[in-house]
Amino acid sequence: MAIGERIRFIRNLRGMTQKYLGTLVGFPEKTADIRMAQYEAGTRTPKEDLTNAVAGVLEVSPLALNVPDIDSYFGLMHTLFALEDLYGLTIEQKGDDVIFRVDPNKGKDAAALREMIDAWATIAEEYRSGKISKEAYDVWRYNYPQHDETQITAKVPSQELSDALLKKFKDQLKD
Repeated sequence: MAIGERIRFIRNLRGMTQKYLGTLVGFPEKTADIRMAQYEAGTRTPKEDLTNAVAGVLEVSPLALNVPDIDSYFGLMHTLFALEDLYGLTIEQKGDDVIFRVDPNKGKDAAALREMIDAWATIAEEYRSGKISKEAYDVWRYNYPQHDETQITAKVPSQELSDALLKKFKDQLKD
């Protein structure tokens, strides 16, 4: 699904018109619906700042809009092949089922992806079992990793800030 299709899909989930979304991201009211229609149809591709603005209005991560080339079956297949190469995705047949797995022993990227997929499986099971609503499930998916409580992340200060702090407290570090 291309970025325009993702915008349309999530806009419709939110119950917004093209005109309303367009005005919220800053287009003049006269042309807001036309501009959004162009992006959704794929005749124009939004730049990063517009993608970020649209994501903000739709209350999703920009990553939820920027997806790999899965517009065709062949594009989807090559995306899966890339996941196999980069992240250790494996495929196997069990009876009538096809099963995808991530082997965490294939390296640190595979292990990280496995943790993320495990988190997804956990939240999906909570949705299927009725512990959370479809809306809560969608909020989790479309804002991932913001609402993922299984991952531990830390923000690291910029190099400039780190250097400034080191310079400021350099004499105190010697003791």
